[in-house]
Amino acid sequence: MKAGPKRRAPKPHPKPMDEDEGAKGGAVQSVDRAMALLDALGEDEEGYRLTDLAIRTGLSPSTAHRLLTTLEKRRFVEFDPSDNMWHVGRQTFAIGSAFIRRRNFVAPALPYLRRLRDLTHETANLGVADDGEVIVLTQVESREIMRAITRVGGRAPMVASGIGKAILATYSDEDVVAIIRRHGMKRLTPKSVVRAGELRAALEAVRRDGYAVDDEEFLMGLRCVAAVVYNDQAEALAAISVSGLASRVPNERVPELGRLVRQIARELTLALGGRPPQALI
Repeated sequence: MKAGPKRRAPKPHPKPMDEDEGAKGGAVQSVDRAMALLDALGEDEEGYRLTDLAIRTGLSPSTAHRLLTTLEKRRFVEFDPSDNMWHVGRQTFAIGSAFIRRRNFVAPALPYLRRLRDLTHETANLGVADDGEVIVLTQVESREIMRAITRVGGRAPMVASGIGKAILATYSDEDVVAIIRRHGMKRLTPKSVVRAGELRAALEAVRRDGYAVDDEEFLMGLRCVAAVVYNDQAEALAAISVSGLASRVPNERVPELGRLVRQIARELTLALGGRPPQALI
């Protein structure tokens, strides 16, 4: 009996090509793109039109719209048909609030920030370091009509902010160099510090004086004076600052503001169960 032709094994079906497949560094492309949209919306409280948001994020309008409608269903973004503008949604706020609640020092810090605001008549801020940047967790706004341009959730490079330099001054020289190599030193204003030697000298002054100064290095017309809040290991937990218009914070006023910020940062450190470095006690 003649054997029939040998049966071939069925070919496996080709794997469906997912748009996220092959994304660099293991990143999921659609998630990364959605986060870029949220980042952009978070930078402007007035919102964005679709075409402007697509340009801002480098996405095609069709891709941006598809991602936005998905985020809208989960209430991470909102669309206002009256002016065709997209905005950050309620769920984004809820997630951000959970982050702040996890930082259990935010609520106890508020009375100290209020006192700092009342003593200086400037906006008082609390911020933490986050991957080469600082993020403002909470603030108590000045009662002055003209206020400093800062906002909760705002970010700035550590090397260009008072809070950032105050925290950097607690790091080793090796750690500071590593941050510079990774994130660089961008010139954001004509007064930005862009040389490692200048930053090193600035951090030495912070260690000597106990407070840091942002002299219009992040935004022209804005000065900031900051000091560190320490944890129970005498390491930087966060930093507090006062920020004000440069016209209201002239150079001759900086030492007095530095003394107040440094004192209240120490009081907050102790209230949170932290321990200032021996040199500050």
